[in-house]
Amino acid sequence: MIEIRPLQKEDDRSTFCSGNIDLDRFFRKYAGQNQFRHHIGLTLVAVEGSSVLGFATICASEIEIDDLPNTWKKRLPAYPLPVLRLARLAVDQTAQSRGIGKKLLRAVFGQAQKMAEGFGCLGVVVDAKAAVIDFYQGLGFTAIEAVKGQLPDRPATIPMFLPLASLPKTRS
Repeated sequence: MIEIRPLQKEDDRSTFCSGNIDLDRFFRKYAGQNQFRHHIGLTLVAVEGSSVLGFATICASEIEIDDLPNTWKKRLPAYPLPVLRLARLAVDQTAQSRGIGKKLLRAVFGQAQKMAEGFGCLGVVVDAKAAVIDFYQGLGFTAIEAVKGQLPDRPATIPMFLPLASLPKTRS
């Protein structure tokens, strides 16, 4: 049975291989530091037994009103608005095509709903690489102009936004 839960210090990240060297390096080297030492992100993992099958790293972020579609601009205040950023998402090559990514995203959407209830969250943002834009569009994300704090190590990405009201149900 696959369990989605926060990364634990004792989780073995050394053999994780998604096929993307940058994502693999981040997970092996930085996900734990960011979560346990710096407290700047939360990494959710999909585990089966003791094997990590995938991960999603999230963090709090903000979006400027001018970066949202025009329909939103009349309804919201003209200052930075809280969002949940999906910073990284990857599935181990041995577990791809098993729906692990979608399970992780449901957990991310659940975290966005908790954030909204706790202190505010307009929705989820992701800086999508060209190869996965269709995947995110299929979930309801739309391209936006820019997201404050777009990470410089992610060239050729398209900022995308999914409003809280449009989040798919979070049941697994």
